Parts: sequence; C-alpha cells; structure tokens
Amino acid sequence: MEAVAMERTKSKSHFRWVIGALIFIVYTVAAADRANLGVALPFLRKEFVMSNTEAGALASIFLFAYSLAQLPSGLAYTRFGIPRVFSLAMLATSLFTGLIGTASSLLMLKIYRFGLGLAEGPLPIGITSTINNWFPAREKGTMTGIFLAAAKFGPVLVPPVCAVIIHYWGWRYIFYIFALPGIVLSVVWLLVVKNRPSESRHVSEEELQHINDDRAASGTAQAPSSKRDFALLDRLIRTSKVATVDTTKGIFRSWNIMGAALGYFFMTAIVNVLLAWIPTYLISVKGYSVTNMGMVAAAPWVGAVIGNLLGGMMTDRLLDKRRKPAMLISAFFTTIMMVILINSPADPFLYGALLLLTGILLNIGYSTYMVYPMGMTSRKVYPMASAMVNTLGQLGGACAPLIAGLLLDNYSWSYVWVFLAVCSVLCFITILTIREPAHA
Repeated sequence: MEAVAMERTKSKSHFRWVIGALIFIVYTVAAADRANLGVALPFLRKEFVMSNTEAGALASIFLFAYSLAQLPSGLAYTRFGIPRVFSLAMLATSLFTGLIGTASSLLMLKIYRFGLGLAEGPLPIGITSTINNWFPAREKGTMTGIFLAAAKFGPVLVPPVCAVIIHYWGWRYIFYIFALPGIVLSVVWLLVVKNRPSESRHVSEEELQHINDDRAASGTAQAPSSKRDFALLDRLIRTSKVATVDTTKGIFRSWNIMGAALGYFFMTAIVNVLLAWIPTYLISVKGYSVTNMGMVAAAPWVGAVIGNLLGGMMTDRLLDKRRKPAMLISAFFTTIMMVILINSPADPFLYGALLLLTGILLNIGYSTYMVYPMGMTSRKVYPMASAMVNTLGQLGGACAPLIAGLLLDNYSWSYVWVFLAVCSVLCFITILTIREPAHA
C-alpha cells in the first residue's frame, strides 16, 4: 500500500471512469454471450426438434445456474478479491460460449448452457462491488445505469450481428465468434482493475478523496434542501432512517433488501421472456424475414439502454439518490405496455417503435435494484446483499421463459403478455412495501 501511494499519479485523475468504460465493454460482451441463444433458437429448433416448453427450458436452464452462482460468488469475492475471481469467470464464460457451437444433441446444449450460467453468474456481483468501491455515492446510480445499459446493449448488437453470421456461416459460428472477445477482456480486467482505488497507482490523491469523502459530504451538505424539496415525495415513498446492515445475517433479516430482491424477481422475469422469445415471436407469429427480425428484435434493447441511463441519472441527480420512485414508475408503465402488446401492429416500423418504448419504460427503474442496497449496507457486506438481490432476480428470469413456453404449448401469445402484465403488477405491490432509506 505504501509503495502504491509513493507511485500515485500527482496530476488530477479520473481513472474511475476508465474502470467504468471497461465495465461497459465487459458486460456488453457478457450480455451478448447469453442473448445470442434467442436469435439462434429458431434455427436450433430445426436441427434439434423441441417443443415450446423444451425451448423455454433451454433458455431457463442458463438462469437457474446463474442464480445458483450468486451467493457463492459473493463469498468468493469477499475472500479472494475481485480481480482474480472476475477474470476467471470471464474466461470460463468465453469457454462455454464456444462449446455451445459444438453441441451435437439437445442434452449437450443444456449442459453447456448450464455451464455458461455458472460461469457468468459471478460477473454482476463483481461489477456492482467494483462500482461500490470505486465510485462516490452521488455517482453510483449513474454508473450502475451504465453497467445495466451494457446488459441491454449486448442484445442490441446480437440480432443484426447474428443475422449476418447465420446468413454466411450458420448458427454454430455465432458461438465461436462471440467466445473470442471475453478471452482478451479477462486478461485486461486482471491487469487494470484493483479491489479498491487506493491500490491503483493511476488514482490521484484528489480523486481518491473524492471517492471516499463524497458520502459524508453529500449527507451533511445536501440534507436540509433535500428534505424541503422532496417532503411530499418522501411521505409517499415512506422515506425514513434505516439502520446500516453490516452482517450477512442482517441481509436475510432486512425486508427492505429482500423486498427489493422480490421486486427484481418479477422485473427480471419480464426482461428474460422478451430476450428469449421475441426473435421466435417475430418470425413465427409476425412472419418477419431474418433481416426484419434482426432489426426489430434489437428495438427493446435500444430502449433498454436509454432507460437504464435515464434511470441512473434521474435517481442520482433529480431525485437525490432516491431509488424507489424509479422502481415504481417502471412497474406501473410496464404493466400498461404488456397489455398494449396483446394487440400489437404488424408493421415492422410501428412494432419496433412500440418495443423501443417498452424497453425504455421497463428499464428506467431496472438499474436501481442493484443500487438500492448500497444505501443501507456496509461496503464489506454489500457483495452478499447484491448477490441476494441478483439471486432472486435471476430465479424470476429462469422461471419465466419456461412458463412462457408452457403457455405457448397450451394457449397463445396473448396469455404470455397477460402473464408479464401480472408480473409487473406484483412488482409494483412489492416495492410499495419497502422503505426508501433517508440520506441524513
């Protein structure tokens, strides 16, 4: 630590934003590795015969494994640090992505997708823990919005890129090509990212003070105006002082954290049904060509990028780090959009615009679920709190594509949209029950 301090840059630095840019690139690649199955699925079903339920199970098995990896990941990061665990997970993600392209049976597809879920599971915990360590309180919502925008930017790139790969080489090359960037990025992460900014010689003393002192400064300097300006809103969202959770046991006893996790369960369910089934829906129900499918299927994820960025900046700057309003806004308007999608237009341009708006509204509050525990936990136990929120969230994402497949085998797409609307309503009700932690 003393050697690092001696070598620390003397000029003013903004190295945390270099870390932020790397987070965006890394998770764009990771999100693409999981999203490419949705585009490949109609072509996989021609080679490996499967019902809608089996197709939904193939999408869900990744998320079941992903959710299982969350809590062990939180423990691993606490014990071994972020750089080594994260880099190993990124390397394993690339390995299993490539293996999917070699699958010779439906069973092998399931095994490799399960392996991909276990490999990719540690990534979001490592990223949110890095954000918590490297960014001051007033920037955490914005940075988490950027991180989750990357989770949706990957699916923006996937449909058009996969359409080109399928046209020229076939579906297997999707997975071969997508495996390559993660190998390089795992090395870059190991070399560039430290557990804490104090360990990096690229961080100046001024930047380090900005990161470490911002929480206390903002709590004292801004509290009076915050209470005056947001008095009505604070009553509506039940703002109050919440004791800091500093033990793992305390996480499981906190309804605020568990309630946020349950709300994330319902919202992630919606996201993953769209991710897994929209390409198939556009080809089989709307009758789109592969080219039109590639363009329209990207629309909700373009909206999601916009929504995540807007939500992060809104909660940091306009709402003074209040996270609950964005969660409620997303749940309310997503319910309306799911009902509208029951009778959606056939025209690709109009339908794409509708999906774009859906993506924006769904994701305005999406990034806040991971930021919310930061306001009520110590930095030491935050990885476990983040893991708990993500565990329940990904379990919702795991169950929903399978349920959608069952509904399609027995009913129709209208029932799928109603199911997603119900998930939104349940999310809204759940979030009403948690408290917004006061900032002073």
